[in-house]
Amino acid sequence: MQKTYATLVSLVAFAQDRLKRDEKGATAVEYGLMVGLIAVAIIFAVMTLGDDLADLFTDVSTEVGNAGGGGTTTTP
Repeated sequence: MQKTYATLVSLVAFAQDRLKRDEKGATAVEYGLMVGLIAVAIIFAVMTLGDDLADLFTDVSTEVGNAGGGGTTTTP
């Protein structure tokens, strides 16, 4: 009878130890999934807004170039 009880106690202790270890692995997997989803969201945003942002920067660059006299300096 004591042998059975000792076996059950050691089995429960082993299972609890394994569950504690598995939680750390599950947390790492969850963080990995979050990083992956954030990366997908960033890629989607860049692909969606990429052309619009390129046009905006081109327009701003043109306006700055025109306002500054085309980047040339004149000496009196």
